[in-house]
Amino acid sequence: MDMATALDQEIDVVEEISVEPSYSIVIPAYNESARLGATLERVLAYVHSQGWDAEVIVVNDGSTDDTADIVLRRAAADPTLRLIENPGNRGKGYSVRNGMLHARGGVVLFSDADLSSPIEEAPKLFAALDAGADIAIGSRWLRTETQTQRQPLYRQVFGRVFNLMLRSTLGLKFKDTQCGFKAFRQNAVQAVFPLQKIERWGFDPEVLFLAQKLGYQIREVPVLWGHSGGTRIHPLVDGSRMFMEMLHIRWNDLTRKYDPTGAPGAHPAKAVRGGGPQI
Repeated sequence: MDMATALDQEIDVVEEISVEPSYSIVIPAYNESARLGATLERVLAYVHSQGWDAEVIVVNDGSTDDTADIVLRRAAADPTLRLIENPGNRGKGYSVRNGMLHARGGVVLFSDADLSSPIEEAPKLFAALDAGADIAIGSRWLRTETQTQRQPLYRQVFGRVFNLMLRSTLGLKFKDTQCGFKAFRQNAVQAVFPLQKIERWGFDPEVLFLAQKLGYQIREVPVLWGHSGGTRIHPLVDGSRMFMEMLHIRWNDLTRKYDPTGAPGAHPAKAVRGGGPQI
C-alpha cells in the first residue's frame, strides 16, 4: 500500500467518524398527526437556532394515521430529521428503546411528542451531563412551581401513590420517574437499553432501575412542564398494568434476567427513512 492510498483511507475514517452528531433527539409517536407537525417545526427550529450538530428521530409505533407521511415530508427538506418504523404497534417503551439504540449522538434525549416539557428545556439536562452525570431526568415535582399546567387531581394522586411504591419496591428515590424528558450519555444508552424488557408505559422505572443497578450517576433536574390533553393512559387499566410491571422488574432482577452478559442487541426497526444513513 502506497502512502497516498493510506492517506485516503485515513481521511475516509475521519470523515466517517465526523458524521456522528453530538446530540440525538428521539420522539416516539403513535397516531400523532394532529400535533406532530407543530412539534417537529418547533424542535427543528430550536436545534438549528442553537447551531447543534444533531439528529432528530421520530419512531412511528404502527400509526394508522399519516404520522409517517408528516415526518417523511419534513425529512425530505431537512436531513436532520429521520423516521424509524416499528414492526407494528409495540408500545411507548419499545419505541423509545428502538430510537435510543439507533441514535448516533454522543448525548441522546427522548421527548414526548406533545412537548409537555418544551425542547427549550433540553440545555438544563445537557448541563447536568456536562457537570458529570451519566443520565439526566426531567422532573415535574422537584420544584412544583415549574408546572405551567397541572395534571388533573386524580392523575396527581395516582402519580404520588405509584412513586411511593417505586421507592419501597425498587429503591428509586426520585421524585418523578415518569416525566417523558430524559437525556443519556451514549455509553449509558448502550449499557441500559439492551437490557430493557418492558415495552409499554411502565418502561421508565425499569430504565432507571437498570441504570442505578449498573452504577450510573443519575441527576434529577427540574424542568418546565405543562399537562397536555389527549393522553392515552387509562388510570385503572394502565395503572394496574404499571403496578404489575413494577413487580416484574423486581422479579426479573431476582431471577437474573437483567444479567448484562445475556442482553439482546438493539431491536431492529422495520425501516428507517428520511435524513441520515439507512439502517
